Amino acid sequence: MYGLSAEDLELQERARAFCDELIDWETAAEEHDGRLPDDVAGKHHRRALELGLYATNMPTSVGGPGLTSLQQVLVQEQGGRVTNGLAWCLATPPSWWPEVANDHQRERWLLPTVRGELQECYAITEEGAGSDLTDLAATAHRDGDDYVLDGVKWHVTSFHEADYVFFQAVLASGPHAGDQALFVVDVDAPGVRVVRTPAYTHTLGHRHPVVAFEGVRVPSTHLVGTEEDGMSFVFEWFRFERLMVAARCLGAAERLVDEATAFARERRVGGEPLIRKQLVQAMLADSVTELFAARAMTYETARSVDAGTDRKVLHARCSMAKLYASEMAGRVADRAVQVFGGRGYMRENVAERFFRELRVERIWEGASEVQRLIVADQLAKRGRSALV
Repeated sequence: MYGLSAEDLELQERARAFCDELIDWETAAEEHDGRLPDDVAGKHHRRALELGLYATNMPTSVGGPGLTSLQQVLVQEQGGRVTNGLAWCLATPPSWWPEVANDHQRERWLLPTVRGELQECYAITEEGAGSDLTDLAATAHRDGDDYVLDGVKWHVTSFHEADYVFFQAVLASGPHAGDQALFVVDVDAPGVRVVRTPAYTHTLGHRHPVVAFEGVRVPSTHLVGTEEDGMSFVFEWFRFERLMVAARCLGAAERLVDEATAFARERRVGGEPLIRKQLVQAMLADSVTELFAARAMTYETARSVDAGTDRKVLHARCSMAKLYASEMAGRVADRAVQVFGGRGYMRENVAERFFRELRVERIWEGASEVQRLIVADQLAKRGRSALV
């Protein structure tokens, strides 16, 4: 099905078996604020590396497995079946970095990250600039051979687990003043501090603190690419992450369909299985139909990436995949809670956890409304036939 090769299917099964191991730890994570014992989390990290499921988007030139975009989707789809962020051990470093990293960045951060020795995070979003990254207030100004960085970043996902952070800022001076640039900053650099760590709806071990950068001084070797390149890296990251969001939503929806169907078969109401009730049948039928559509769209988008389709077209297609898959998964989760009834409102139930966790998929990496604007813009510029 879906035209997958024998190699694709073997990889998919390998990822599925590993994620089944992670699923066994979901309830424990939920009961302990999203966290697992260090030895267990460490074991999961090592297993992901051993199985070739870590840094799947990294080329062989930097020690990665060099998987296709479709194969990366297959791995992340299985990760999406797991709640509580436990599948975040299937980490994917910045896909754009190998091509632009200078020698210093390559040796100090990139290669150790691909080996699983270091972890990164992004500091881009701000209080007044969420999906609109053109309105950043953070600044960077040149001072001799250094840059001085200032700004407060919100939702810095995984900062507490990271060793370094990508910091996006507007250049305050020089020939490229007003352009955005991207820098690598060690999390323990002087001037970097956590302002606060808000609680979020989901129960994940990875936090999303507000982080201040106050007069943080970094040498010019920490500039990624050139001074005017910052936004191009962000756009590339968004294309990749939006496709991976779609993939994970497929996995979540699949798990929910399977769990709700199994429950409906076993639960008896009025002397017959719940699955015989037509309104329950309708909810399950709508869910699996939408999953089929979303999966076909996401796989086809991944194949278009592998085929080298124009980047502007890919920008729209990745937006379409994220938009449809994230909203599809939200609907499936809502129906699953309904099928489970009161059980679906218990935190020990997978439907309850996904009901909370999937809500953010319509917000981060660009809200659904932003995706619609991107798609409509490309439709107006290129026409329907370029997109579908």
